[in-house]
Amino acid sequence: MTTRGVAHIGLSTLDLDRTRAFYEDVLGFRLVNTEQIDFEEGGRIRHGFFECGDGQLLAFMEPRDIKGLPEQYDAGINRGLGLPDMFYHFAFHVGSVDALHAKRAELIAKGVKVTPIVDHESALSIYLKDPNGLLLEFVVQTRPFTDADVRTGRRFTVSMRAPSSVTDFRDS
Repeated sequence: MTTRGVAHIGLSTLDLDRTRAFYEDVLGFRLVNTEQIDFEEGGRIRHGFFECGDGQLLAFMEPRDIKGLPEQYDAGINRGLGLPDMFYHFAFHVGSVDALHAKRAELIAKGVKVTPIVDHESALSIYLKDPNGLLLEFVVQTRPFTDADVRTGRRFTVSMRAPSSVTDFRDS
C-alpha cells in the first residue's frame, strides 16, 4: 500500500466560529465540510474541515457539554505541555519566494502579527499564531534537500530565554 500524503490533521478548538473566521477570512482556506456529532450520553462536537491545498485538510473539533471533558483547556498544544511554541506547528507550502513575501504582506495588512522572513538555508519561512495559540508557518523551499543534508546535518545555537525570529511576532 502506498501513502498518498496527508488526508487531514485533526485539531481541537474551544470556539469553532472564531477558528472558522480566521482560517477562511485571514488565511483564505475554504471550509469544505461541517458536521455535528451528538452523544447519546449528552453533549456534542461541532466539526469543521478546511482545505489548505492539494486536497489536504485541517479538521477542528469543538466539544460542548461532554461529560468527562473539561469546559476549558489549552487548544494550543505546546502551552498545555509546557513546550516552546516551535515544537508542534503546522507548515503550509507556498509556491515561490514572491508568494511568501505576498502572504506576509497580506497577513500584516489584515492585522496579523507575523515574524520577519526566516532563512533556514534550504527554505524561507514566516510564522504566526492562530486564535487557538497554534503556531503556523508558511514556507517555500529554496533548494532541494540532498544526501549531504542528512549526512552533515545543520547545527546552530539559540536561547530558550531570548525571543527568536520564530517566536518574536512583529508587525513589520
